[in-house]
Amino acid sequence: MAKASYKNIVDVFASDIRSGKLTPGVQLPTHRQLAKQYGIALATASKVYRELIRMGLVAGETGRGSFVREVSLPKGWGTDQQPMIDDIIDLNFNYPSLPQQSDQLRLALRQLALSGDLESLLRYQPHAGRDHERVIVTNHLRSRGLITDAKNTLIVGGAQHGLISTAMALLKAGDVMAVDALTYSGIKALAQALGIELLPIPNRQQCLDINYLTEICTQRKVKALYLQPTVHNPLGWVMSESQRHDIVEIARRHDLVIIEDAPYAFLELNAPQPIAMLAPERTVYVSSLSKNVATGLRFGFITAPNKWVSLLERAIRASTWNTPAIITALACNWIEDGTVAQLEQEKRIDAAKRQTLFVEVFTGYQYQNHPHSYFAWLPLLEEGRSDQVVKVLLEQGISASTAEPFSTSPIVPHAIRLALGSVDMDTLQNALETVRDVIENHRYKKP
Repeated sequence: MAKASYKNIVDVFASDIRSGKLTPGVQLPTHRQLAKQYGIALATASKVYRELIRMGLVAGETGRGSFVREVSLPKGWGTDQQPMIDDIIDLNFNYPSLPQQSDQLRLALRQLALSGDLESLLRYQPHAGRDHERVIVTNHLRSRGLITDAKNTLIVGGAQHGLISTAMALLKAGDVMAVDALTYSGIKALAQALGIELLPIPNRQQCLDINYLTEICTQRKVKALYLQPTVHNPLGWVMSESQRHDIVEIARRHDLVIIEDAPYAFLELNAPQPIAMLAPERTVYVSSLSKNVATGLRFGFITAPNKWVSLLERAIRASTWNTPAIITALACNWIEDGTVAQLEQEKRIDAAKRQTLFVEVFTGYQYQNHPHSYFAWLPLLEEGRSDQVVKVLLEQGISASTAEPFSTSPIVPHAIRLALGSVDMDTLQNALETVRDVIENHRYKKP
């Protein structure tokens, strides 16, 4: 069939969806039915649906068919680009903060202003941070179970900057990186910007499917593996010691770069060793002070083997030259004086209270969470449609996310991811009860 005809079919569906003639949740004809209806080849019908999925108008679901998506949500909703809308209760993004933190910041700024080192903060800094600051961060990493040398520690502008610096240094456009089928949304944005192919690995038993990873590494030239082994976002799992050893064995056999992302790792006190301790020769460990201190601080750190340090320094130079000297000094002072350790302890307690509340509200529901984390994952029943649930919640003044920002697979599960750390407890309880009621109403709503 001519290309124009294929495009015409796409245009007809797109127009009907955007005008509301085809409403969200409506099931579309099967590929064979579409081919028969328009007198086109089955492969062309499949191409029509692929294009509609790419445009964000249709969702394809294994074993169920193709459905019209909810297209009335604001652009960027539920992704790592936070929409700024007044009077919205935010269960989409986590920026956990404790009441005393504003006063702590005021005091820290006064102390910094009175220090004798201000002039040096006005100059360019070494790309990986000043030597004494790298020592401070290296000592802090011991609380995560990571023993390394200061020369292998580099300071970056938050974990996302650490990830993109790592990708810039060690990967190139066209490289393949294996990731969980459900994973941190920022890795998708990074891969798209740098032209890296993400290869989704199914989730099995609180870990990615190790057998599938082994198989796919024999079929494809996989360059890197991105992991969140300790308090996975969005699923909350903590990989076991044996699972970590299995992954290291696969990485060594197939010469994979391992990127270990750990911004929420502080929430789990009894985690197995970081993968960076099990395979220090091929692992870049990335973390930050965003969740345990403040998201606005934009202070992070990475560790890497000697062979990659200069490449990472070059990537930091190319992207930001160095982290802001004042922020770095402030963060390092907080590490040294115990403020970071104190906040971590208090936020573990705070997160546990929020999870307890979540469990109370959603008793009887299926969910995935970590007992001390700031988020929870709510799969919907087979007939549930997460885009419609999120739309109704938004109409009621609550922001939540579907699975789409976290999904690296073409088949996106219907689930809701709830961030629990950005509102006070009373507001959180009311919001969670509203989420539960909307899901219940949606579940039993007659077509």
